[in-house]
Amino acid sequence: MSADSTTETTSRPGPDPKWWTLTAVCLGTVMLLLDVTIVNVALPQIQSSLGASFSDVQWVVDAYALTLAALLLTTGSLADQYGRRRLYLIGLVLFTGASVLCGAAQSPLMLELSRGAQGIGGAAMFSVSLALLATAFRGKDRGVAFGVWGALTGVAVAAGPVVGGVLVSGLSWRWIFYVNVPIGIVALVLTATRVRESREEQARKPDWAGFVTFSAALAALVYALIESGRAGFSDSTVVACFVASAVLLAVFLAVELRSPHPMFDLGLFRLPTFLGGDIAAFAMSAGMFAMLLYLVLYLQDVLGYSALQTGVRLLLLSAGVLVASAVSGRLSVKVPVRFLIGPGLALIGLGLVLMRGLDATSSWTHLIPGLIVGGIGVGLVNPPLASTAVGVVEPRRAGMASGINATFRQVGIATGIALLGTLFANRLTSAVTALAAPTPLASHSAEITDALRNGDAARLFATTPPQQRGQLTQIARGAFTTGLNEILLVGSITCFVAAVLAIALIRTKDFKRDHE
Repeated sequence: MSADSTTETTSRPGPDPKWWTLTAVCLGTVMLLLDVTIVNVALPQIQSSLGASFSDVQWVVDAYALTLAALLLTTGSLADQYGRRRLYLIGLVLFTGASVLCGAAQSPLMLELSRGAQGIGGAAMFSVSLALLATAFRGKDRGVAFGVWGALTGVAVAAGPVVGGVLVSGLSWRWIFYVNVPIGIVALVLTATRVRESREEQARKPDWAGFVTFSAALAALVYALIESGRAGFSDSTVVACFVASAVLLAVFLAVELRSPHPMFDLGLFRLPTFLGGDIAAFAMSAGMFAMLLYLVLYLQDVLGYSALQTGVRLLLLSAGVLVASAVSGRLSVKVPVRFLIGPGLALIGLGLVLMRGLDATSSWTHLIPGLIVGGIGVGLVNPPLASTAVGVVEPRRAGMASGINATFRQVGIATGIALLGTLFANRLTSAVTALAAPTPLASHSAEITDALRNGDAARLFATTPPQQRGQLTQIARGAFTTGLNEILLVGSITCFVAAVLAIALIRTKDFKRDHE
């Protein structure tokens, strides 16, 4: 949205507060992004500590992604209407308070609900962060502010796995949430005392009907995908949820077509470049970022690395992202963005292919080429993807366009984790049965499968007779890597298809002259 169409009020007299605004926004954004990447390396410890099932672990990630995806556009509309600083403050309070509840969780359900509350606060913060900066800064200073914000987001994503590893290994998994409290308090004080209020003079009212139907459709879909990994696709509850999701999605589309102020302006999808950007956002999240959960489980549950050791190894991915992002950012003003986004997605797909071929004897070094290549691919895609979202629309619709693209990213994570988890669980079950069949452990196939899915392999090894532990190791590693190889293939195909579509759909002529 254009900053010129907003009105501002100063919370208190004093010097120009724009740099305080940048500080407050950066603190909140770093906290949000750290919490996304920091949680991954802690999931095996959370699973063990709370006695969580495999589906519980999926929901710990998806509860956050779902609420964030469902609320991004609605909170943006509320911020335009009632004040961006006000919504940012509400988001900070919700996110910080929910972080305390996450750290204090005594059951998987409490943690999942608290993660959902974090997503609500995160949506309020994320939806107004750039709008607050755009309102506070003008001219060259705006470019500096956006550059600082972008650099810090890259550092937060890169540092997340290591910070998470240090906290989990040195203290406990609960501290990955408690660490948000001091950051949140500082950001809250700065926002309340130093940030100017701004709102849209002619703000659209939130599309509540669209919000309810979209949220319900997405929740039903993700629930069906996760539950199908346990009960199977023919289960009556799973089938009912798939049907409900399809019906709700149809209702959502009907509501959006009839609404004078829709949450999703479906007309934007007639622009090939906008559609290509959203496909790219979805595929990158569903292919690479959803895969991180299963790579972490492999490194910790199968190979036995600590959270810190896992975080250090994932730095190879983060380093690729950082280096390639810097290069891509410079190239995006000289090269048509489809020749960055398309090849970037292809590199992500190639990285996932390079990680395949794991077996019972593999070490973590097998993942190195894939992590580096995949990280470079993500780095090539990320910077131009943001400009693709907003560059094909007029300034007044830039906020919605950016929000839709961010929503597709979160939907990609949520559905990617759910679908990959179902495929992984089904393949794991069949692989354990096949590998255990010629051994004395054949009658324990179900127990072995449950232990691998629920992060309880250590207990299983402790209760297995010493003479059978070698066979159990081969079965566990062989079955887990078989499942992992299958979902790596699915993730790579998703990215390769999206790469072709991105090159075909994203066109230079679609970009508005003001955004070139």
